[in-house]
Order: sequence, then structure tokens, then C-alpha cells
Amino acid sequence: MFFFLAACSKEEAATRGTTPGGTYAVDSSTTIDPEAAVEALGGKEFVFDVQTHYVNQDLAQPGGDWTSQFPWAACPAGVEAGDTRACFTVDAYFREVFARSDTTMAILSALPAMALEGLRPDDMVHAIDVATRLGCDDRVLMHGGAYPHHGPIEPALLAMTDVRDRYDIAAWKIYTMTPTAAHFYFDDHDPSRPQIGQTFIDHVREIGPPIICTHKGISSIVGSTPELASPSDIGPAAARNPDINFVVYHSGFEPGGGGGGAYDPDDPDPQGVDRLIRSMQDSGVEPNTNVYAELGGTWWFVMRDPDVAAHVLGKLLRYVGEDRVLWGTDSIWFGTPQDQIQALRTFEITAEYQERYGYPALTDELKAKIFGLNSAALYDIAVPDTACDIDPMEIEQIRANLPPARTYGPTTWSDAARIIKAHQGGYEL
Repeated sequence: MFFFLAACSKEEAATRGTTPGGTYAVDSSTTIDPEAAVEALGGKEFVFDVQTHYVNQDLAQPGGDWTSQFPWAACPAGVEAGDTRACFTVDAYFREVFARSDTTMAILSALPAMALEGLRPDDMVHAIDVATRLGCDDRVLMHGGAYPHHGPIEPALLAMTDVRDRYDIAAWKIYTMTPTAAHFYFDDHDPSRPQIGQTFIDHVREIGPPIICTHKGISSIVGSTPELASPSDIGPAAARNPDINFVVYHSGFEPGGGGGGAYDPDDPDPQGVDRLIRSMQDSGVEPNTNVYAELGGTWWFVMRDPDVAAHVLGKLLRYVGEDRVLWGTDSIWFGTPQDQIQALRTFEITAEYQERYGYPALTDELKAKIFGLNSAALYDIAVPDTACDIDPMEIEQIRANLPPARTYGPTTWSDAARIIKAHQGGYEL
């Protein structure tokens, strides 16, 4: 497939009298020789996926089908069971992310609202427990979900403190664009929106860890709008709070929403990842400081178009910084991340684009940074010497012997109604 994409991209560029900006470094021998294919697609990098998810639901009980919107909902297990939830269980997570890919470590990242069933803190702890039983100690980390705009802010901040006290979290994950009625900006620039951005940041500073991971971009998937998911507030907030690290999940990318070409500093209406770059530049935030660009979902979308991939990756590396681009895949929503890993291993930004736009060459050293070394530095973790070797059959055996994970929550209708009211009806897809 990579050979096919490279060939078609070259032919399409030739019709315009140009050359491609990106390509895949595979030749025809890799399409017929298994050893050549393994050599081209393989690697021994430290792969630290900082955006992964699963859904911890009891399949024996009826439940919502909100997971049906994701590509992996058509997985064989889900089709056979007639239940999309079967594609996103903890055993499916470990099989797809660890057994079927070269991922070494991963972070389980929180969902847009507490009302979404299946990935609360206890569910993340359950997955970490499974990882330990599989011999993958310390290979799965967890985010704390931050919801300061869901209901009154003071109880929400106290809930964050409680999460920090009870769990070993690596960072905070927040979706500022949902719910849309309470959407807020980190820099509080819009007086018509809740003025809680700096209050939230100050609370993160107080309780730690000083890392805020925020969804920006890919707005259609979360039922928002591009304006509400814009990273325009990142630069001002980062400039005002240099001791806080802002990890921009999806890097502001919008599928089909523009911003797939070269960055234009004079564009009055930047789109996609260009919005993040403009926000940093307007605020005087230099590359390789306290703003990070994460690739979850973004790389999955752009890797099918080598020119767009070259621009998006090249811009992030040049303007956000070669030490500040982080590997994430947003799996298990897309199934195994192995195709994304193999795509980056073989991807190259052409010499022409390097010269014309100032993009760096994707050397093995730079790819190693993207795959995991940048994230290891951010999270201050030692790089493991070996990968976590998981046998799929072992996953099945451990799952059979594990009790169902307990999720703590309301036990009466009145408790449930109180929580629903406090959180403004939850999350709308």
C-alpha cells in the first residue's frame, strides 16, 4: 500500500509538472519479498503512544452504542457479536495496541465527559492492573479527566484534587469545547464564555502534574465546531504560564478543513494546524518551549496523502519544534496502530520540500524523537530496554480470570439525577 501511495503521488505530481512533497521509502521488492518488507517496515524504536482509549463495559448488559461512530466498530468481534462495544474491550485494547503493534508504552486518555460510560479513573486502573498481570509493569499510564466547565467550578476543582489524591496520574486531559454551552478558552479572551481558563490552569499548577493535554481540532468527531475546537488560545495561555506544559492533542488538525499546505504568515484566516502555529507566533512562544503538538488521529488522516502529510508534519517540526512533536494514535478507535507506526517509519519529506519550506529531513534520529523520546522527556520516564511482549492467548486467559472492574457512581435514581443536573446533561455526540 505504501508503494502504491508513493507511486500515485509521484504520478499525480507529474501531471502538474512538479515532484511530490512526501513519499514512502519502499521499492517494488518489498511488495513481493517478505524479508524485504520486514526490513522496510520494521524497527526497534521506543514507541510511546500518548493517546489511547478503551471502553470498559459489561457486554452482558445493554448499553449505549456511542462507540459505533469509530472506524474500528466494524471489527470482526463486533460484527460477530452484533455489538460494537465488543471492539473496544480491555482485551481488545491490549491485543490491538500491544500484541499487534510495536507500541512499547501507552497513556490511557480521558474522554470528553464523565457521563460517557467506560473510561473513568477506575477503568484506567483496571487496564493498568491487566498490564501488570501481563508482565507489562509501568507500561500503561493514565490521565486524569478535568471537567471544570461541567457544572459549578469549585466542586469540579475539588473533584480534580480528589482524583490527584487517589490516583497516580501522568497529566490532565481536558476537552474545552464540550459541552458547547459551557465552552471556554484557556486565555479567557471571550467575555461571553465562562472566565475559568486561568483559574483552571492555576489549579493544575497547585496540585500537579503541570501538564495539560487538550483536544484541539478534529471537531466533527466530538460533536463540536471548528471554532470551538480552535487552538487559538494556546499561545496566549502558554506565554502567560511558562511553567505549564500544553500538549495540543490532534495539533488543531481538521480533516478536510484546510491547512494542508505550506504555512503562510500573512494568511488572515489560518486553518488546521496553521491556527496553532499562528497562535504561538502571535504570542511570542518559541519552538521547543512549553507547547507540544500531538499526532493522534491527525497522522491517521494525513498518512494517506503524502503531500499533505509532508506539510503537516514538516510545519509542526519546524514551528512547534523537533523536540515537541509527540506520537499518539487515538487507538483503539482506529484498531491496531501498527499501520500508523509503519507509515511513519517509511515516510520521507522530499529534498525539494525541505529546501523550499525549511522542513527537516525525517532521519531515524528525528523519528525516534517523535515515536517516544520527546514524550519520555516530557513525562520524565526512563526508556525501557525492551518492548512489552504480549501473547494474545495470555490476554484471553487473564481476562477469563479477572473479576469485572467496578465503577463507582450513583446507586439511586436521586443520586443519578443530581449528577446529571450538575453536569448539564452530560455529553452530546
